[in-house]
Amino acid sequence: MKCKILIFILLFAIFAAVGPVPRASALSLSAASAILVDAGSGRVLYSKDSDKKMLIASTTKIMTALLAIEMGDLDAVVTVKREYTLAEGSSMYLREGEQLTLEALLYGLLLQSGNDAALAVADFCGGSVSNFVKKMNERAAELGMTNTRFANPSGLDSDGHYSTAEDLAKLAVAAMNNGVFLRIASTRSITIGGRTMTNHNKMLSRYQGVIGLKTGYTKAAGRILVCCAVKDGQRLITVTLDDPNDWNDHAALFDYGFETYPTTALNGTSEELRRIAVTGGVTDSVGIRAETAVSYPLTAGETVAAEYSLPSAVRACVREGALAGKLTYTVGGKVIGSTYLLYSETVEKERFVLDPLDLLRNFFQISSGGVLSGYSGQTAG
Repeated sequence: MKCKILIFILLFAIFAAVGPVPRASALSLSAASAILVDAGSGRVLYSKDSDKKMLIASTTKIMTALLAIEMGDLDAVVTVKREYTLAEGSSMYLREGEQLTLEALLYGLLLQSGNDAALAVADFCGGSVSNFVKKMNERAAELGMTNTRFANPSGLDSDGHYSTAEDLAKLAVAAMNNGVFLRIASTRSITIGGRTMTNHNKMLSRYQGVIGLKTGYTKAAGRILVCCAVKDGQRLITVTLDDPNDWNDHAALFDYGFETYPTTALNGTSEELRRIAVTGGVTDSVGIRAETAVSYPLTAGETVAAEYSLPSAVRACVREGALAGKLTYTVGGKVIGSTYLLYSETVEKERFVLDPLDLLRNFFQISSGGVLSGYSGQTAG
């Protein structure tokens, strides 16, 4: 039997905690395209022409780095070829013949935005730059980046090289879920492979809680910025394309997101959510708990509905931790999260035990008028 309820206590907590809420219309961004996404849930909290295909400059290197980390050995030694050193634009200043680990090249790629590092990483990990670019596009398809196409590993302007703010946000979520990528992208400065490199991403020091990602710029693309910040366990992703005021715009987006859509816990895993009847057990009911904790970014005034899919009663024996049903949360009819429901305790079967007096009564009833009285003492002849 399904039981659907409204979580009135949770609604009150949302109103009480948030208070006056900034409006998205109050955001005045300079970006041609922008998006703000809650990384944990994937909920889009703000969007401005986020599906518009545009040049993305060196934010391309997010994919280059992520794919190299997934494919390669960080300790592998790469010998610099002459063609790497001829790359135009930003550089980590590789020298022909020198040897660096793949990890050192990734620092040069993400911190110094080295186009020479991009060529070295792509050629080494892919066997050739063109083959690596092919794998970049395959990985983009896996991530659902349907409006993206890569033509090179560096982000230099090229025909057929483009993405969207929405797609870059998907890429950013995947990248920041990779521990190695996070460690490198969050580094402000490092000395490695005989080089001291400083991160171009000023948001690391300008906004408390920023933990990455990547800057980008070409004359045709303008200023591109992808960022990630964390507050009270909530992780937000911001992307702006062609934005002359990107530092301030990202700060405004983070302020808006954290203030307007704080992550709200819908359930834990230890509390008893409800009880259902038990038949044939030593107790007449059993507790139900959630298998996993569910949370979601909610703003003031949103109504959360919880739908329990559970039997109206269950027969003993019931084992703690066994599957009982499912709990699904919705807002405005849209599913925002779910978890399996488990029994929180064991309920054994009731054992039938006769009272000693009942045993005696049954014995005498049988002796006087039951089975014994029908015995004639005769044997079959």
